[in-house]
Amino acid sequence: MPSTTPVETPTDTDGVSLSHGLKQRHLSMIALGGVIGAGLFVGSGAGIAAAGPSIVIAYALSGLLVMLVMRMLGEMSAAYPSSGSFSSHAERAIGPWAGFTAGWAFWVLLCTAVGLEGIGAAQIVHGWLPGTPEWAWVALFMVVFCGTNLAAVKNFGEFEFWFAALKVGAISLFLVLGVLALAGVLPGTESPGGSNLTELLPNGGEGLVIGLLASVFAYGGLETVTIAAAESQDPVRGVARAVRTAMWRIALFYVGSMAVVVALVPWDSPQVVEDGPYVAALDRLGIPGAGQLMNVVVLVALLSAMNANIYGASRIGYSLVERGQGPAWLGRVSGGVPRVAVLVSSVFGFLCVLLSYWRPDDVFAWLLNMIGAVILVVWIFIAVSQLRLRRRLERETPERLAVRMWAFPWLTWVALAGMVTVFVLMAREPDTRVQLCSTGAMTLALAAVGYAWQRTRARR
Repeated sequence: MPSTTPVETPTDTDGVSLSHGLKQRHLSMIALGGVIGAGLFVGSGAGIAAAGPSIVIAYALSGLLVMLVMRMLGEMSAAYPSSGSFSSHAERAIGPWAGFTAGWAFWVLLCTAVGLEGIGAAQIVHGWLPGTPEWAWVALFMVVFCGTNLAAVKNFGEFEFWFAALKVGAISLFLVLGVLALAGVLPGTESPGGSNLTELLPNGGEGLVIGLLASVFAYGGLETVTIAAAESQDPVRGVARAVRTAMWRIALFYVGSMAVVVALVPWDSPQVVEDGPYVAALDRLGIPGAGQLMNVVVLVALLSAMNANIYGASRIGYSLVERGQGPAWLGRVSGGVPRVAVLVSSVFGFLCVLLSYWRPDDVFAWLLNMIGAVILVVWIFIAVSQLRLRRRLERETPERLAVRMWAFPWLTWVALAGMVTVFVLMAREPDTRVQLCSTGAMTLALAAVGYAWQRTRARR
C-alpha cells in the first residue's frame, strides 16, 4: 500500500529552497545532448563486433524501450516536478522504501560514473601529454566541475548547453558526411552501396543478444532532464517538450549513426573495436586526423557526463534528505545550491578513481559490477510507479496530466516485459550475470534498510 508519509506537495517541487536558474534553452539542450553519451562513441564498437549489421536492430529495440521509459517518467515529472525525479515518484506511488532504494542506488551509480568518466577523460589528455600523470587530470576535472556545481545551477546549465551543442554538432556532421558518402556524392569517396550489409546476423541470435545488452546501457543520461526540470523557470513545460522530442532524438542519433557506421565499414574490421566505430567510419571517408577529432568529441562527452552526474547525484541526495531518507547535514542549502551534497558526491567519485589505482582487481571491480544493472532497477521502479500514479491522477487531478503515456496501461506492461527480458538475457551471459547478481544484492540490501526505516518511522 502507498505510504501516508508526507512527500513533496503537488503544487511545487520538493526543495523549495533550491534556485530556479535553468532556462528553457538549458533544458532543451540538456535533453538533446543527454542522449549523446560517451557510451555511444566508446562502447558501441564491441556491440558491432558481436552483432554485425543487426546492431541497428539492437539499438532500435532498446531505443523503443527507452522511449517508453522516458514517456512514463515525463508523465510523472510533469505532474509532480521534483529534483528527486523517479525516486520521489516511487515514494509517492509505492512507499518510502521504494523511493529510498531507487534514490540511493542511483546516487551510487552516478557517483561511480563520475569517477569512471574522469578516468576516461584523463586517459585521453594523457595520450596528448604523456609526461603528465592521469590522476592529476582527474583531480583537475573534479575540481572544475565541483566548483561549477557549487557556484549556481545556471553554471551547470551553461556548461551543459555548450557541451551538448558540441556533441550535437559533431554527431550531426558525422551523419551528414556518412549519408553523402553512401549516396555517392561525397568528393573523393566511393559509395560501398550495400556490400557491408549482406549478412544481417553473422554471429546468429547470440550476437544480437550481446549487441542488445550493449545498446541498453548506452542510453544512460536521459533521466537528468527530469531532475533538472525542477530547477527551471517552467518545469512542466520543460519536461513536456523534452519528452515529446525523445523519439526523433533517439532514432536520429543512435539508430541513424549505427546504420551509417555498419553501411560504411565492414562489421568485422579490427579497427571498429580497436579505434572505435566512428573513427573507422571517418577514416573510410578519408577525413584527416579522424582519430584525434573523435578523441576531442569523446573528451567533450566524458566531461559533459561528469558535470551532469555530479549535478544529478547532488540533487538526488538532496531530495532524499528533504524526504527524511538521509543524514540532515547532506541537505544543507546555501545560495540556492545543495553544496554539501555536491561536495560529497564529488568526493565519492574521486574515491572511486583512487580505488581504480589502489584496488583495481577486487574493490573497484566489485563496485563496477554492483552498479552494472542499476539503470534497469530504476526503470522498473519508474514503470510500476507510473502504473499506480496514472490511475490516481486520472481520479483525483486529471488536469495535471500535461504528458500522457501512450496506450496506457498496455505499453507500460510491454515496457515491463521488455525489462524482464533484458534481465533474463543478462542472466544467460557469464559477464553480465555477475553484474546482475551484484546489483541485485545491493538493491535488496537497500530495500531492507529502506523498509526497516519506513517501519521505524511509522511506529514513531
